[in-house]
Amino acid sequence: MINRPWLPLNALRAFDAVGQHLSFTAGAQALHVSQSALSRHVISLEDLLGKKLLERRPQHLVLTDEGAILLPVVRKCFDRLEQVLNTIKDGERSGRTLRVHMPPSLLNHLALPILQDFRADFPDILIDVSSAHVTGLPATDLDVAVVYDRPNVDDKVTDLLWMVRVTPVCSPAVAAANTGKPLGEFIADNELLHVKLEAEPRGLLWSNFLRQCGIPVESDKGLAFDTALSAVQYAMSGGGVALADINMFAAELAAGQLVAPYDAVFDEGYGYYLKFHAEDLSDPVISLFRSWWIGRFAGRTQGATAKSI
Repeated sequence: MINRPWLPLNALRAFDAVGQHLSFTAGAQALHVSQSALSRHVISLEDLLGKKLLERRPQHLVLTDEGAILLPVVRKCFDRLEQVLNTIKDGERSGRTLRVHMPPSLLNHLALPILQDFRADFPDILIDVSSAHVTGLPATDLDVAVVYDRPNVDDKVTDLLWMVRVTPVCSPAVAAANTGKPLGEFIADNELLHVKLEAEPRGLLWSNFLRQCGIPVESDKGLAFDTALSAVQYAMSGGGVALADINMFAAELAAGQLVAPYDAVFDEGYGYYLKFHAEDLSDPVISLFRSWWIGRFAGRTQGATAKSI
């Protein structure tokens, strides 16, 4: 057993540097040690574990499966030590950087002013924000992530912010031009706007909606966008009909910039979730961000009044 008195800290620090850069040369430069010394430390760690952590290829290094498991844990542990030591030394949270991921539509449509408010309340907490067109967690190393995904069980602490509920939306001009049409005719007569989901068919969301409504209309026609925000902005310009989350776009619907002509809402099975590692429950900064963020989104779904399918 590898217990605390025998933790190979220098070897772990060497592996962290090499794994981060996937280069012995760059890792040695980052730690200001010789390349040979760094290599010896990594080899000693591999010998201790009885597993290869890095695959040495002619032009570059690649993490093995075991290395890919170990690296994010090592990085997070050293990050946490660094943060706590600086907190003790400085007597405050100065210098702490929180790495946060958010889906593009959420970030650009709702989260930017919320992040500004958080920074105003807690200016000593720095935030690095990333965004990617993925369903679920991105591959990058993060402290906290808001993800768009189906309900699932994993090893992360997961807080539901809201379940996505969609309805067909369009511009006021398109709604006026189609006044009196039944829903099926309205959809058949207008261009459908899609939001692409990773590894899913192009027309999945519209297909599910039409099936729930019992409308036999081809579901993969029209334009497809990377984000829900782009699809809705295109619809607002008079360019077609999108399926929009009534909670995310509540302000546009209330202002009349966007129209939901039919009293029908579909629970599409996806939601927005706040996720972080279970071992970070004791991290005061992550705990603060979690409670503050949940507080800002509490009650966001209370105002939905459209009738569900």
